[in-house]
Amino acid sequence: MDKLVVVYTMKSCPHCVDFKEKLDESEIDYVDRDIFEFEEEYELFVKATDNDFVPAFMLIEDFDGENPKTSLYAPDQGFDSIENGYNIIKEFYER
Repeated sequence: MDKLVVVYTMKSCPHCVDFKEKLDESEIDYVDRDIFEFEEEYELFVKATDNDFVPAFMLIEDFDGENPKTSLYAPDQGFDSIENGYNIIKEFYER
C-alpha cells in the first residue's frame, strides 16, 4: 500500500519550519505545499477542515488505487503540538 504525506506550510511560519525540520531530521518523506503557491489546493483543505492554521497535513493511503483513504490534520483539530503531529506521521509510516 502506497502512503503519502502532504504538509501545508508557509515560509514565514516558525512552527512550520520547526515541523519540517523535525520530519527532515527523522528522514520522513513528505510533500511540502506552501499555502501561497498552492492556494487553491489549500483552500480545499481549509474548507474540508474548517481550519486555516498551519502547519497542517494530509495522510493518504493507497493513493494510486481506486479508493484512497485520506485523513486531514490541522492544529487544534487532530493534533495539538508539533511533537504530536510528528508522532502521527511517524506512526502512519510505521503501520
